[in-house]
Amino acid sequence: MRHKIIDWDDAYANGINIPQGDRWPVTWVEPARIYRERMGLAGQAKLGLSYGDRPRNRFDLFMPKTEPLGLVVFVHGGFWIRLDNSYWSHLAQGAVEAGYAVAIPSYTLAPEMRISGITQEVGRAIETAAEIVGGPIRLAGHSAGGQLVTRMVSTTSPLSPEIRDRIVKVVSISGVHDLRPLLNTQMNEKQRIDVEEAYRESPALLEPLPECRLTCWVGAAERSEFIRQNALLANIWKGLGAETECVEEPDRHHFNALDGLLDPHHPLTEALLS
Repeated sequence: MRHKIIDWDDAYANGINIPQGDRWPVTWVEPARIYRERMGLAGQAKLGLSYGDRPRNRFDLFMPKTEPLGLVVFVHGGFWIRLDNSYWSHLAQGAVEAGYAVAIPSYTLAPEMRISGITQEVGRAIETAAEIVGGPIRLAGHSAGGQLVTRMVSTTSPLSPEIRDRIVKVVSISGVHDLRPLLNTQMNEKQRIDVEEAYRESPALLEPLPECRLTCWVGAAERSEFIRQNALLANIWKGLGAETECVEEPDRHHFNALDGLLDPHHPLTEALLS
């Protein structure tokens, strides 16, 4: 079957193409708030930790009841132009219950910050969290966050060699790994991606670090462009020596594909912690 994308805005539009898609991201607000409150009362949350000088250079850190087995960092999506870490707190639950500390940072949004600058900020957030929690590091990111976490394990990563060596697994959920198509969208009026930055910040156009282990995870009911972007990075990086896995979870779309992170025994959490 032949197919050519004509409407790039529609290709990346999730809410309007999902039944009752307007429920997200508001659906996450209350579960995230309740989780922060519960973990705070239990003495297992450190909220609003600073990793830089800008107002959004903050992260929340959720701790297990016992000594952490390592650190998970979850980086949120929103096409680099919206949302913050407060929407996603409850998604730490699965990894925390499995014994890991989970850091969830915010970052400066476009157009105030270019994507290349956001990359640097996320790198500093990971470095700061890694100073607090020792052991192996695992990264997970959703949508734009998928680009940001896979960017951390490319050969032009902003991370120090010491932190790179601690990263044992990366999971990109509905990740946008090639930024060039976004040049054709109205969103780019805020993202301000140009051709040079698209090549510099697209993980699919970069090489993975040695020993990189990557799972690209997407809902099978997502927009076809996200399914394509998901398979793209797993395919390219496999050919460059990385250990990759490509998963299309049945009956999941762009938003509820994250639900597996709530459960320490769900295949998505198991892939992250493997």
